[in-house]
Amino acid sequence: MVAVPTTAVKVTLKSSPRDFLAPQAEVAGKLHELFPPEIDRRLMICKLAVTKAPERALASRHVGRRDIAMDMKLQKVTASMMNAVHDLPLLVARDEGFFRDEGLDVEILKTPGTGQHGSDHQALRDNIFQRTMESLYEDGQCDQFRMCEWGIMKRAVESNLEDNHRVAKIVALGSAMSSFAIVTDPKSGIYEPEQLKNVPIAVSPYNGSHFTMLKMMEGFLKREDIKWANAGTHKERLQALRDGKVKAASLQEPWISVAEAQGCRILIESRSTRSEAAGVELDGPTLAKMFRAEARAAAAIDKNPEKYAHYLLEEAGGAIGARDLKLNRILNAPPVPYTRERFNDNYQWTLSWGLVPPGATYENTVDNRAWQ
Repeated sequence: MVAVPTTAVKVTLKSSPRDFLAPQAEVAGKLHELFPPEIDRRLMICKLAVTKAPERALASRHVGRRDIAMDMKLQKVTASMMNAVHDLPLLVARDEGFFRDEGLDVEILKTPGTGQHGSDHQALRDNIFQRTMESLYEDGQCDQFRMCEWGIMKRAVESNLEDNHRVAKIVALGSAMSSFAIVTDPKSGIYEPEQLKNVPIAVSPYNGSHFTMLKMMEGFLKREDIKWANAGTHKERLQALRDGKVKAASLQEPWISVAEAQGCRILIESRSTRSEAAGVELDGPTLAKMFRAEARAAAAIDKNPEKYAHYLLEEAGGAIGARDLKLNRILNAPPVPYTRERFNDNYQWTLSWGLVPPGATYENTVDNRAWQ
């Protein structure tokens, strides 16, 4: 055991980390005089600690300054969302820092969509522009939003053709490819879509559950034989199904998984791709940054959907656990330009159902400025 002298070395540290560097040699020299060579290795450790501490302090200060500078430079964008299944890449891009990596500070306004367990009927109003998400956009409180492809088509077309609306353009085919299913109660004795001839199917009018139901059912029935009814939110229409008030309901996730957990029958299932809409004020380079971040988010979700399942489970309000949620229904892809062919096909389809007014063109409805 080496005896350690008791003589103390008094070192006065100055306030600045840079000033702290000055006495390093003096400190090390005095320590070496006081301690025998046998503990040089220990002194070296002490010396390194003395030497590196101010450097770490300076580095920490510089990092803090960079963070503050970055926060000051981040571009503010406000987007709105309704349900996690449609907006999952938006949420993940925000929470994983992908928007920040693109220099964006994206605020997400959560509006009461029909898929949240505590939703009211604001998203069910007959006038779509009086619904919460649409009215926020109309009032200039958000810059960008997304819905099912046909829902965005309806809103973009009407905002461009009708007076007194804030113009919205289709700016991309979005990330989320949301699952929808037509569900029945086994007690009803319905086993195939053809048995729903002239039977009202519960939907949310002019939303994804409505448009996707029409797309699914017209493969089995004549259009005049397809009927629908407004039976409230997803939670309410599932309850109406269980109570025998309706014989079929169109549901999205997580409510398809909730229905399965409650013993309901999945009659037919399909996907509904999102479209992205934005006001003319949101420029192309900013949209490009948003879409790059959402593409990263889509890849992250695809790699590990279980990590992000909690967003959907929260909307079910405890009706199911993680084990009950079907992760293979969570599907997302990078946003891409909205093509003329796709516009023509989907506009003519919605027009044929009387869901949009005539007179829209690709030029006055679509703007792929993120890729220009």
